[in-house]
Amino acid sequence: MEELKKTVEALIFVSETPLSAKKMAELFEDASERDILEAARELADDYERRGGGLCLVEVGGGFQFRTIDSAAPWIQKLRGGKPASLSRAALETLAVVAYRQPVLKSEIERVRGVDVSAALKGLLEKNLVRIMGRKDVAGRPIIYGTTKRFLEVFGLRDLSELPTLREMKELTGEEGEGLE
Repeated sequence: MEELKKTVEALIFVSETPLSAKKMAELFEDASERDILEAARELADDYERRGGGLCLVEVGGGFQFRTIDSAAPWIQKLRGGKPASLSRAALETLAVVAYRQPVLKSEIERVRGVDVSAALKGLLEKNLVRIMGRKDVAGRPIIYGTTKRFLEVFGLRDLSELPTLREMKELTGEEGEGLE
């Protein structure tokens, strides 16, 4: 198991995107997806116990090394500048897509009450939203959904980890209308 953990660690380290156990299992002849998943989770525990500046997280359907949150100010200084951010309009649009997907632009606009063309364009450019296809009705409107990049950016394994509307209301003290 130790040799497998070392190899899994190296594979995750060199991957630019979260690496799934399934993808890693395709590279091995003598290790199953379950073995690799176990090795990756043990590695994540090892990094957590170590308490260093790196952690191994399960995000976006795979595993990825990340820096600890408390190092963010120094990383920002090193990289020079602020991290990319989203406007309130983009965040609201993204929330509607995340909670209602697959969703049409007209449905997003109905929830938000404004035109979402610019916000959708920006989210598509940032690869947070994707075109999932077209609805088989008159005009064949485009259907939108979130991407794996969305999961990565927000630190989610999958969409089931999105906070529920009840949790959002408790956190914000707001009603969170329109997402139900």
